[in-house]
Amino acid sequence: MADALRVESADDRMIVTLTRPEKKNAIDQRMIDDLHAVCDDLEATPRTLIISGSGGVFAAGADIAQLRARRADDARRGINTQAFRRVRALPMPVIAAIDGWALGGGAELAYAADIRIGTPSLRIGNPETGLGIIAAAGATWRLPEIVGHARATEMLLTGRILEAEEALAWGLVASLHEPEDLLAAAHAIADRIAANDALATRHTKTALRASADEHPHVELELQAELFESPEKERRMTAFLARKSTR
Repeated sequence: MADALRVESADDRMIVTLTRPEKKNAIDQRMIDDLHAVCDDLEATPRTLIISGSGGVFAAGADIAQLRARRADDARRGINTQAFRRVRALPMPVIAAIDGWALGGGAELAYAADIRIGTPSLRIGNPETGLGIIAAAGATWRLPEIVGHARATEMLLTGRILEAEEALAWGLVASLHEPEDLLAAAHAIADRIAANDALATRHTKTALRASADEHPHVELELQAELFESPEKERRMTAFLARKSTR
């Protein structure tokens, strides 16, 4: 059986492509298992993750044939939820490069990313209520954080699918690029991340994920660690040296 993901690794990033083109990259159990393996790797060796889809589609949803067969115990196991929580919690940033459809579970995987970019053909949303279920793998709490409660409520209760320009205007994606330029744009973001201090980047992501009750204590503790970092000393010394020669 072919892998559900194509994985390419470099020193500072991993590129993961969803590869079920015959099913429009619908997320099935095999893909979830492969995502867990990716998370195992990135938790052990933190790098930026770029996620994209093959065949002009990000992911057209969860695999409906498998969903139809699932029962209450399967729902309580949170099959997709647990994988997407691990993606969201990865130490380094996650970039979703979205071309075409990102629906249902595909949209929820995109919501788990830290940065989302797309193409003009992007279509994203959660039509789950039309299938007799809810968006239970992150949309009900992540989408309001991204686009605001009112807009998320409209999307989730109506099953509205946003087109690319709407998604950009709502802040659901940060930028739009032609399909042939999408991965290059994702790599350009990863390049900017790689130019920064990895520990400072990880700590920034930790602070961004913290709850309101944890602020400002969490930032102060993370900053305290960075203030003792040799990399902070090196980078600031280099900055001051460059400034003195201008």
